[in-house]
Amino acid sequence: MLVAAALCPCPPLLVPEVAAGAAPELDALRAACLDAIGVLAAARPDRLVVLGPVDEAGGGPYPQGAIGSFRGFGVDLEVPLGAAETAPDRELPPSLSVGAWLLSRTDWDDAPVEALGVARSLPRDRCLAMGQEIAAAAPRVALLVLGDGSACRTVKAPGYFDERAEAFDAEVARALGDADTDALAALGEEPAAGLQASGRACWQVLAGAAQGAGLSGRLLREEAPYGVGYFVAAWS
Repeated sequence: MLVAAALCPCPPLLVPEVAAGAAPELDALRAACLDAIGVLAAARPDRLVVLGPVDEAGGGPYPQGAIGSFRGFGVDLEVPLGAAETAPDRELPPSLSVGAWLLSRTDWDDAPVEALGVARSLPRDRCLAMGQEIAAAAPRVALLVLGDGSACRTVKAPGYFDERAEAFDAEVARALGDADTDALAALGEEPAAGLQASGRACWQVLAGAAQGAGLSGRLLREEAPYGVGYFVAAWS
């Protein structure tokens, strides 16, 4: 059963070493993410699953101890997913590396942790079913759900400007803040893909996991500093 969820964005710029001189711009976002993870710890889960958007090749499970690397972003930094004596061979993809970094900032040891790469293109029905399976796998499950909103908020955004982006992000922010699983499940796959919203599939996995759990939500942070929608929320 799902007992708590933390929702965080996953740009590598969250890691100060990657952001370098621009790091202070995301200080408030980082702080909100750590607050959200604190809600997970307070729920006393017996299992934590980290969900992150990936391409098709990065899909599937990653065990505790898997290593995330930021060398691809010009920084000699590695971080493990939780604590483990040996590191598995399969390296975490970028989104899950950010998740591992966030957990490392809180010294997470409240429950065993594993990660799951969720393909950005995964259809809604499969997302919902996946979430139901995750929630049923242990008596007290918590989720750290990673993903960004639209990447089309300004002309300098990665996806350039799209007039649909602001309304899309506003609805996502409302749904995350209200723990509205129906609204998350209703997000359109094609509009999300067109707006380069990487979080759509992970949010729909969360929607499946939270069905019947009776969780309430709180939006902790919403911003779009680089034309990309970033949201932080906590469900408990």
